[in-house]
Amino acid sequence: MLENSLQYFLNAPFWELTAVLLSVAYVVLVARNNSWCWPAAFVSTLIFTIIFYDVSLLMESLLNIYYMAMAIYGWYRWQNSHFLTAENSLPVITWPLQRHLLVIVSMSLLSLALGWFMDNYTQADFAYLDTFTTVFAVMTTYLVTIKLLENWLYWIIINSVSSYLYLQKGLEPTALLALFNIFMCFIGIYKWYKDYQQQQLPTPIEAG
Repeated sequence: MLENSLQYFLNAPFWELTAVLLSVAYVVLVARNNSWCWPAAFVSTLIFTIIFYDVSLLMESLLNIYYMAMAIYGWYRWQNSHFLTAENSLPVITWPLQRHLLVIVSMSLLSLALGWFMDNYTQADFAYLDTFTTVFAVMTTYLVTIKLLENWLYWIIINSVSSYLYLQKGLEPTALLALFNIFMCFIGIYKWYKDYQQQQLPTPIEAG
């Protein structure tokens, strides 16, 4: 079994493996609050844009174009956070449950509307699931750039659905990447929550 799996990866498309490895680098770096995650994200999403278009996951392809733009924005915001906040580094934030419920309902309705359009007017495969992951990933990618703690919970759901889509399209390395990302989400939650708790501690001046 292990030998067969190794043989598969040795014969897998070079560019898909390259994109997967860069995506692994991205998720590891973002969990560690390292801004070099964004250059890795830019290159990997450029490759995935072409791959998903080739297998008719059109919304996934469009999503990766958005990811490229957000990689540039994320790099700028994380590098220049002192322009945007009073802190020297961008702080981890949280939202109340009511705000999350509003986001979930509105994004779900948008997913249904766009899914219907893609299903009836394009050649997209798995139109509704593809659109669901795209709409929520667009929103959640922004949540990463503002360092919202709960972004990791959204990514767990998104990657779970995405892994199924990728397996159905024969993109096994990319499906494994999605499963790996789920694992990294738990690490990200843990690390970001520790940072959030540290932020709540009084500074020496405040304590004095």
